Amino acid sequence: MSLDCKVQIYLNNLTPQKAEAVRKAIEPDNVNFPENLSLHIENVNNSLVFTFHGKGNIRTLISTIDEVLEHAQIVLRVTS
Repeated sequence: MSLDCKVQIYLNNLTPQKAEAVRKAIEPDNVNFPENLSLHIENVNNSLVFTFHGKGNIRTLISTIDEVLEHAQIVLRVTS
């Protein structure tokens, strides 16, 4: 039986400039994602929403989420 997970993470209260900076920094990493894993990023009101979808190894999904959030945190620190 294969595990199929969808995880949504909201970064709230972002200015449009910060949201766009985070998106631009993370989009290039979205090209060579691990097999059976995807990421969709969208702006919703004042939030940036990351939607991760993974099938199979939950550890790969967790590691990828951790890496993406680390990158987002760096961008937010730099733009503050």
